Amino acid sequence: MTNLLIIAVSAALVNNVVLSQFLGLCPFLGVSKKTETAAGMGAAVTFVLTISSFITSIIYNQVLVRFHIEYLNTIVFILVIAALVQFVEMFLKKSIPSLYKSLGVYLPLITTNCAVLGVALINVQKGYTILESVVNGLFTSIGFLIAIVIMAGLREKIEGNDIPESFKGMPIVLITAGLMSIAFFGFAGLV
Repeated sequence: MTNLLIIAVSAALVNNVVLSQFLGLCPFLGVSKKTETAAGMGAAVTFVLTISSFITSIIYNQVLVRFHIEYLNTIVFILVIAALVQFVEMFLKKSIPSLYKSLGVYLPLITTNCAVLGVALINVQKGYTILESVVNGLFTSIGFLIAIVIMAGLREKIEGNDIPESFKGMPIVLITAGLMSIAFFGFAGLV
């Protein structure tokens, strides 16, 4: 149980996928303009990352290792992630069309979100069990959700501020992301 808690805290805060490992920056920077959209993207990533961690762990341990074809893990993981994203896209299109429309091109980009593939590969590298893989996937995605929602809130606040012309747009967003990254380094002593 202690091991799972360490994995959870490490994945969500200490080794935040966006702010410490710099994975998943495309949706982090692209979808963080409004908190509602950011929360929707965070929820979609949470679903995909958690389920893909479960499925890729099972496939790796039960199929790839058993048949000694571990070298195919990246290709297999990409196929699993792509199928899950298609499922999420169909679900959102049918049940929450407003969120589907606001996520736009960034929803299919979850397929190529390096954070999702990165977590599956990290689970394999660290030799996590299926439960540990799911916990790592879930809390990594919660860390992504925390980071993207904080960034969206900050970007909404920044819009109303008087910012020098040369810092408007992406420069101030990157400075803000850098400051958030520095702030998250404060969690380094937890684990």
